[in-house]
Amino acid sequence: MKKIIVIGVGAQGSTIAKRLDETEGVSEIICADYDQKAAEALGSTLKKAKAIQIDASDVNHVIDAARGCDLIVNGLPLEYNLVIMEAALAVNASYFDMAGPMEDIGFVESYQRLFSDWHPKFKEKGLTALVGCGSAPGIANVIARESVEQMDSCDTIGIYVYEGVWTNRFTPFWWSPEVAFGDMAYKTFRYENGKHVQDKPFSRPIKIKLRGIERKVRMVDHEHDEPVTMGLLADQVLKGVRNVDFKYGGSGVELSEILFKMGLLSQDPVNVDGTTIVPRDLVLHLCPPAPKYPDEIKAIIDRGGIKEQGAFLVRVDGTRDDKPIRIDSYVNAPGLVESFEKSGLSHEAYLTGQCAAVFVKMMVEDVFTEKGLFVPEQLGDDAREYCFQELAELDVTVDALSESPVA
Repeated sequence: MKKIIVIGVGAQGSTIAKRLDETEGVSEIICADYDQKAAEALGSTLKKAKAIQIDASDVNHVIDAARGCDLIVNGLPLEYNLVIMEAALAVNASYFDMAGPMEDIGFVESYQRLFSDWHPKFKEKGLTALVGCGSAPGIANVIARESVEQMDSCDTIGIYVYEGVWTNRFTPFWWSPEVAFGDMAYKTFRYENGKHVQDKPFSRPIKIKLRGIERKVRMVDHEHDEPVTMGLLADQVLKGVRNVDFKYGGSGVELSEILFKMGLLSQDPVNVDGTTIVPRDLVLHLCPPAPKYPDEIKAIIDRGGIKEQGAFLVRVDGTRDDKPIRIDSYVNAPGLVESFEKSGLSHEAYLTGQCAAVFVKMMVEDVFTEKGLFVPEQLGDDAREYCFQELAELDVTVDALSESPVA
């Protein structure tokens, strides 16, 4: 039986906690958040939980809260990752998060440091750290590895996420607008011809036909973990992949690109008629927040006007028996209304939260027991199969389309 602390009980953290409450191998769940009211609200709904307030910026505070725990689940923004990882080592607990850190040294360099410095730290203590495990990054990486395993060599991995949900209530993002705009305005990363390449935001636009969407849609490069980790692990687990990119499209991207080109996502102060304004602060002040609580989501659904179209594709090109092949894998998940009916969550929170919960449950049930620090594309056959089976029970499935020669 394992004792687990979930630090950060937003949409994803609370979803993980709820799944753990149903897991036989869990004896106790500590719901920890800076917002004590939020932690208590969640804890009161669970059989195995207690709630505490925590200051995750203070490593000693995290250490005190996590003493005696077997696993720390980090549901906080990226800037807290290294603090909580340090606390995990101090209390001899395994560790989980949904996205890798973004240090000042750079995105690629941050992951290099995780592999070179933090992997041996966890391994020496006989602990497991699993990082970057939600939907993307997360299940996208698992799908890519699954496709690569069916090939003799891999040339290209492309991850394409298109999100289009329109409602009568203007909702540009279904997750934190601060995080969304920050990511949109950040430089992009890709792995090209065996090297990591940085580029400007909204670079390399393409038009692509995706299953379930009538017309071709415009997609652009977007700052994401997958090209970074897959490039670093190309020879180790991805059969020498030479090119990896992540492209994003949809209404939120279109809005952000316009604001970016106008300078409204800049954090550099500007003077407007004698008043100093930070453009992004103004945008965030005016932007409606993402719906967080069930009553907010229900109010949006009740107002109607819902139109949804989206796609989540992992495309892998490689060779087998000296012939080129392509495997397209589409992720199917509940939409807004269905996600809310199932769990009281938005479609965005449902997919990411349930994927993360499956990865955590995999650790709790000792399906993945390797010691050290790992990212999802490093999971072996049994762990990948476990993920697919568990997600299918949550109506998150993957269609791997018939292998076909690349034209």
